Amino acid sequence: MESNVTGDFMLSLGMDLNRVLVVVFSMVVSELSHVHTRPIDFVCDSEARRVMNKVKDLQEEKVICSGVDALPSSIQLPCISIHKATWERKSVQERRAEILLSLGTLAQDVRSARTLSQPGCGLTLLKRLEHSINNYLYVVRLLHVEQGEQEGPAVERCLGQPSKDLGLVLKYFGLLLTGKLELLIAEMAKWC
Repeated sequence: MESNVTGDFMLSLGMDLNRVLVVVFSMVVSELSHVHTRPIDFVCDSEARRVMNKVKDLQEEKVICSGVDALPSSIQLPCISIHKATWERKSVQERRAEILLSLGTLAQDVRSARTLSQPGCGLTLLKRLEHSINNYLYVVRLLHVEQGEQEGPAVERCLGQPSKDLGLVLKYFGLLLTGKLELLIAEMAKWC
């Protein structure tokens, strides 16, 4: 009887260990595949943007990590809606400034939530999310420098709703990247 209990325990331990190994492996692979994207590559090469976008990886890891849905503090979701006529009237500088503001607010809120998080899978996900957001901030800031533009005008702040749902935060971050940022890139790609 004792060997059966020990066997069940070892099987259970093996399953938990496999789950942890899958999470660790996917995190390592994700970081190793990170390409140091130059701004010109970011604009002119859709493959470089695809490789840089880690949202799906983070969403998959969130599913594997149980219990990381609720964040310790609220995160202001970025405004993702686009009024086509208003967007088209904005200069590239204004569009860029709007995206930078959204990314900056998101990075600040994720950093705050991360500092309040307990060690574990959720903390690791928040660190990786913050790293990804900061990568986008870096590249979008450099787009300004490379194109030789001067500082854009002040941008009216769009207040998105606050959320403690990590899944919703990841979804909105992804929509910001595939929406407003891709529209900005499409406009800037004319310079490639």
